[in-house]
Parts: sequence; C-alpha cells; structure tokens
Amino acid sequence: MSDEGDATPYARLSPDAILDAIDAHGYRCDGHLLALNSYENRVYQIGLEDGRKIIAKFYRPQRLSDAAILEEHAFLADLVETELPCIAPLLDDSGRTLFEHDGYRFALFPRQGGHAPNLESEDALRALGRTLSRLHRVGRAKRYRHRPPFNVERLGNESRDLVLANGFVPDELVDAYTSVTTHLLDRIEPLAIPASGRIHGDCHPGNVLSRDDAPYFVDFDDTVMGPAVQDLWMLLSGEREERTRSLGKLLEGYETFLSFDTRELALVEALRTLRIMHHAAWIARRWNDPAFQQGFPAFGSVRYWSEHVLHLREQLAALDEPPLAP
Repeated sequence: MSDEGDATPYARLSPDAILDAIDAHGYRCDGHLLALNSYENRVYQIGLEDGRKIIAKFYRPQRLSDAAILEEHAFLADLVETELPCIAPLLDDSGRTLFEHDGYRFALFPRQGGHAPNLESEDALRALGRTLSRLHRVGRAKRYRHRPPFNVERLGNESRDLVLANGFVPDELVDAYTSVTTHLLDRIEPLAIPASGRIHGDCHPGNVLSRDDAPYFVDFDDTVMGPAVQDLWMLLSGEREERTRSLGKLLEGYETFLSFDTRELALVEALRTLRIMHHAAWIARRWNDPAFQQGFPAFGSVRYWSEHVLHLREQLAALDEPPLAP
C-alpha cells in the first residue's frame, strides 16, 4: 500500500554501517552515535575523536535524484557564502558534498546548537523576517531544475488519489473525503501559485534554531521553487488578531531587504489545505516503513480520518475568510 518498493529501506543501516561510512570519509569516530528525530531520512549526531560532533544525514533511497539533492546543497552553499545563518554540508578534499556507502547516500553537516525561536517576541519576528528576505533574495538568483514541483497537482490531486487508490480511507468515510477534497481542489486549482524563487519550503518553528539572537534555518530537505509566503505562514499561530500582529512584525523585518507581494497572502489557507492533504499522503506513501507505523499508530483508523475530514471541512470555511492584512 505504498508507492515505494522497499518496505524497509534502512534495514541495513546499522550503527556499525553508519560509523564505517563516516570513518571511510576521513572522520575518526569515537563510537558515540545519537539518532535524531527524522522520519523521511535518517539523521544522526556523530561524536569524533577530536571532541567535535557532526551530523550525518542518510537520504531515503529512491526519493530524490542525486541532482535534486545537489541542488539543495548548492542553495545552502549560496546562503552561507552571503553570510546567512544556515548550515551547509561539509566538503571533502575533492569538493564533494554527497557521498555513498554500501548503497546509501549521505551528507555531513556541522552540528549547530540553539533553541526554539520565541515567536511572541517582536524583535525575534523582525529578525526572522529580515533573514527570510535575505534568503529569498539569494533564492531568486537561480532556479531549480530537478527539485519536485510545488503545485496543486502534486500536493493536492496526487495526494487525494494516493490515499483513495490504496484504501487508506475507511469505507464509511470515502464519500465524505471525496466530496470535501473535490470542493477544496475546485477552489484552489484556479489560484496562481508563483514559483518566484528558491525557498526553504518547510519553514515551521521546528526548523528554526535561535542562537546569539540570530535565527538559523535548518533542514532544507523540502526546498522548492515557490512563493515567498510559503516560508512565512507556518510561523504564524493563534487567533486571527495574534496572527495579524505577528505577520506585521515579520513583514516589517522582511521589507528591510526585499519587497513582499501582499497578494500572496490570499494563498495562505490554500497552502495550508495542500499541506494537510500532502501530510496524510506522505504517511500513506511511507506506511510500509516500520518507523511510520510506530510514529503514527492512529493512521488508518476511523478516528484519524474522521478528524482529517473535519479539518478539511474547516478549511473550506477558512478559504471564504478575507486574507490576513498586516
């Protein structure tokens, strides 16, 4: 019930295999290995004999091409070159950032400490806005050719078709799910979602680390060509009044370096809807991976899909609301 052929793609990725891969690329491990929270890929903190710690990211087999991964790495290198607070992968003596060991592709990153951003702080919101505008300015200088498209077809239509075709939606909820997603996609498909530049793509608070009063953006695994607002709306939470206030402070910082097209604010609820649909399909697509069954035990239950349909119905109402205005 998955479009991935290998049910256990990381079965051979044992601790010894991980440490052997790191050692083989010139880093002397001290034997300490800590698995970090990640479902799509496998990410580990590795201790080195010289006392340093690095992060090893093993990419999910068959998900992305080498060219797509290298585009992510190149964007990170561009950002670091302009002194933006991001973490670029480490290079070997030949200038490579993507490595292979025993059939697994991986990259190595410096370990970056930090803490969750304080999104109630006006200063922190302005700093996030300033940093994102600089990131987007760099992102507009080049275009991706190999990354997945950021559009309604992939995130919406393909997500709906996947969960229905593979029987994830319980029989008693198929009609309700089909109806609400049809109405939502009919509303969203006419909207123009611009691909104005390279963006982070998954810019929620968990992918931002605060350190020395600067926001560090991490995990560019979902970087795409997309609209600037995609990197802003997930930083907004609370009631409408609170989201409006936060948006104003974000844009106050953002427009220090780059003008923001306020017409994109009309896309926020459509983008939220696509994210909700795509997240359910993401779990379905990976369901044969035991890590997903452990991490999302309620998936497939009537309760999960009842709540999912309710959430989507709430999005129908949200699409009728006027967009936020700073």
